[in-house]
Amino acid sequence: MEWILANKEWLFSGVAIAMPVALISWLVSRHGGKQTQKSGNNSTNIQIGGNFKIGGNKDDK
Repeated sequence: MEWILANKEWLFSGVAIAMPVALISWLVSRHGGKQTQKSGNNSTNIQIGGNFKIGGNKDDK
């Protein structure tokens, strides 16, 4: 308890920074994960949720 009283300014200044950063991160992550795709008639569409590389050597990773 004495440690908290002695270090209250340092302890709560970290909380004051961490809470808004966590809130902003949560809001950004909610909107960033959705993918939409629109296409016309007689079209072929491929949607990939990650990285995709065409070409290169078979040994490339």
